[in-house]
Amino acid sequence: MCSVEGIGKKGGMRIGVIKGGGGGASGGERVDKLKKSSRMKVWIIRATTSVLLWTCIVQLTTLGETWGPRVLKGCPSCFSHQDSSVSAIEDKLPSVPARVIPPKRVYKNNGYLMVSCNGGLNQMRAAICDMVTIARYLNVTLIVPELDKTSFWADPSEFQDIFDVNHFITSLRDEVRILKELPPRLKRRVEMGFVYSMPPISWSDISYYHNQILPLIRKYKVVHLNRTDARLANNGQSLDVQKLRCRVNFNALRFTPQIEELGKRVIKLLRQNGPFIVLHLRYEMDMLAFSGCTQGCNNDKVEELTRMRYAYPWWKEKIINSDLKRKDGLCPLTPEETALILRALDIDKNYHIYIAAGEIYGGDRRMASLAAAYPKLVRKETLLGPSDLGFFQNHSSQMAALDYLVSLESDIFIPTYDGNMAKVVQGHRRYLGFKQTILLDRRLLVDLIDQYNNGSLSWIQFSDTVKETHERRRGQPSKRLVIPDRPKEEDYFYANPEECLQQRDGQLSST
Repeated sequence: MCSVEGIGKKGGMRIGVIKGGGGGASGGERVDKLKKSSRMKVWIIRATTSVLLWTCIVQLTTLGETWGPRVLKGCPSCFSHQDSSVSAIEDKLPSVPARVIPPKRVYKNNGYLMVSCNGGLNQMRAAICDMVTIARYLNVTLIVPELDKTSFWADPSEFQDIFDVNHFITSLRDEVRILKELPPRLKRRVEMGFVYSMPPISWSDISYYHNQILPLIRKYKVVHLNRTDARLANNGQSLDVQKLRCRVNFNALRFTPQIEELGKRVIKLLRQNGPFIVLHLRYEMDMLAFSGCTQGCNNDKVEELTRMRYAYPWWKEKIINSDLKRKDGLCPLTPEETALILRALDIDKNYHIYIAAGEIYGGDRRMASLAAAYPKLVRKETLLGPSDLGFFQNHSSQMAALDYLVSLESDIFIPTYDGNMAKVVQGHRRYLGFKQTILLDRRLLVDLIDQYNNGSLSWIQFSDTVKETHERRRGQPSKRLVIPDRPKEEDYFYANPEECLQQRDGQLSST
């Protein structure tokens, strides 16, 4: 006698085997046939179920797209109020464009380039643009640049504390591969001190890097450039090289969201009072000590600045004649001189003037005449509370980043010295549509100021001459001045990146 005994469930079916007391070969065959039949049924049921499920899903999706909106409209008590609220909220939200990540550029990697930037924020900014461009044309991998922590400012900020590092990397992936750090094996070698480190020659052509630096990278796999200021020539580069320098500067180097948001707050506070001016008053202790400019300083201050100049060995020039340097136009204008010039230019005293600078040397005493002439002077410290700026304390580069953002958005930008910030901001404002930047001719101005102060010029003569001589010094389109073999004396690329600017034929002037 035969019986069927269940031994388990599979696929939702109870599967059994025939159990019997003898039946020979014919019994075994029946068992095999039943097993095969059961497996086939299970497979058929599974396949049919899957097809039905997918069909239902597709149909429901189609019906939802076709009838969903109509059904929702037909049930106002349930959905209409909520839907209109959501629509109202969506209307208020700004539209955020989808972020487009460029495709990776595929190239044979010749090695790794490490760089240590030197100087303040804007000197390092320009250097980063140069180093990205060099890495791209050497077909190497760039490691995210290291920022200067040993200069006068002693700012401990890392790259990612100032710039949006992920945007920096992804926005340039179609040009060059950038990594946050070396691969582990090479990183260990560098940490053990096995790295070829050198300063490249200043103002070099891109061919120098092909002929001198690339062979070293191929040989050592990793090369560290320990100085980066002004290491790529202003002129004589291909159009592609110049445009990549601009792309890094104007698109890839975005500040962190925290800095960007704080910058927007400052700009909004200034804008609510109408047009505003940014005055880059470069009259800080480090600048005066470095330049040797002591106009208006008493003997104690002169001695203090001189001691500081000798304390920094990388400031090469030690013995400086302040009067001669001032007459040559090589000194920043003092706050007192700046007040005269702004009045001569007919700058409205009701304008808010934002001081983009660190602590002014001499404090309120030196700022008195400027504050009397322009009572609506403001600084980030007066517009923002201590809680807003607490994070930025002792981080001069992050403070400078905030000033940079406000300077870009001002109606007029006036630097009193042609340092790195003045130059880089000037170039960026040109890129943004030749926004007005008054470039003061300090050599002419100090002579006019001295003539006015000693009575040789009346106020009308002084003011008219200042206005007339600066009519063509307001950031209009112009050709970059090129002086072969004297790169320090010619126009800086980042102050006037003319290859990257939109302009009509015949719009450029030679001044």
